[in-house]
Amino acid sequence: MIANRKILVLLKGYPRLSETFIAQELLGLEKAGFELALVAMRRPTDKKRHPVHDEIRASVDYLPEYLHEEPIRVLKAIWQIRTFPGFGAALKQFWRDFRRDMSRNRVRRFGQAAVLVAEWPQDAQWLHVHFIHTPASVASYASQISGIPWTVSAHAKDIWTSKDWDLAEKLERADWAVTCTAVGYDKLNSLAGGRGNVNLSYHGLDLERFPHFDGERSLRDGKDPADPVRILSVGRAVKKKGYDTVLKALAKLPSELNWRFTHIGGGEELPGLKTLAEELHIADRIVWMGSMDQRDVLTQYRQADLFTLACRITADGDRDGLPNVLVEAASQRLMAVSTTVSGISELFRDDENALLVGPDNAEALSVSFHRAITDPALRHRLGAAAEDRVRRDFDYHDSIRDLSRLFRASWAQRNDE
Repeated sequence: MIANRKILVLLKGYPRLSETFIAQELLGLEKAGFELALVAMRRPTDKKRHPVHDEIRASVDYLPEYLHEEPIRVLKAIWQIRTFPGFGAALKQFWRDFRRDMSRNRVRRFGQAAVLVAEWPQDAQWLHVHFIHTPASVASYASQISGIPWTVSAHAKDIWTSKDWDLAEKLERADWAVTCTAVGYDKLNSLAGGRGNVNLSYHGLDLERFPHFDGERSLRDGKDPADPVRILSVGRAVKKKGYDTVLKALAKLPSELNWRFTHIGGGEELPGLKTLAEELHIADRIVWMGSMDQRDVLTQYRQADLFTLACRITADGDRDGLPNVLVEAASQRLMAVSTTVSGISELFRDDENALLVGPDNAEALSVSFHRAITDPALRHRLGAAAEDRVRRDFDYHDSIRDLSRLFRASWAQRNDE
């Protein structure tokens, strides 16, 4: 048995309310016996934390978010690592990358990599990074400079908004990559040059935090003005979530149908969405809750009748993978109306455990809303089937076992070498 090495985990930002799947994974790895050190490229901006963040033992350090904010630290780091055997090769790689991507962002990543190597904890022997776009650039340069092996977890936006050449070269240099949807796996595997180092592992859910809901689901059917059907969505208000489509679909429902829509989450699109709700004359039926921690969100899942998320692919290619909130809602027997984008169809099948429509189709979404609102038996049937699927196939312990196997196999191979 190869002893567990200490892993330095590089994160884009930490902690983040919208990235519970990462925090859940960090805690799972610690419980599996791995020692972690956390380094983030951005300081937290959320005012709240999930309980899972307070259960993680590893401390977190922060790289300079912008190089000009800590110039002495950056220059000191570059001076310190200039004699490292891999510094020249990393610098050449940076210039090749910069010619293809002439941006301040690219310069920033090399500077952050220099600081990461210069301040590297002596007892850490492996570098693992979340997101294959900018964080993986830092990890790749740092690995070239230091000779420390690295691996990467790729998710959604980082895959679909990156250039193919950038993804292919990172996959060539990383020991392995893991991603959380079959569609993401197919994309990365096609760029991996036959190495076979791309792995599929769904994040899953900590089902102890989302135990079975024993309560009765309501029989609301939209007829009672005093007891409207409760529609819930949880997610950042950003373009790829499709909240404008949700509002337009709700506005198309018959005026005599009684419903209330609750949104949980922050996001830069909120002001525009509130304006759109006013223009559509449905603002009085909407509650904007803002950010909430996981315990309060669980309560909202249990009080709701219907969950929705209208994910889309944006003009720059950005999209969700498999949003964790859909898995969470399903774990509570809460039926979803959603879209067929990316990994959503890997969890749900239309009319078997959810209602799915194509993206950016407010008319079709409205038809599905009407069907779900007026038919509580349908909601109960599809919600129960969704929970069965989640509890059978989306336990996060499976992903922790996958990661443990990958780490230990790499360490054993390097030990043999």
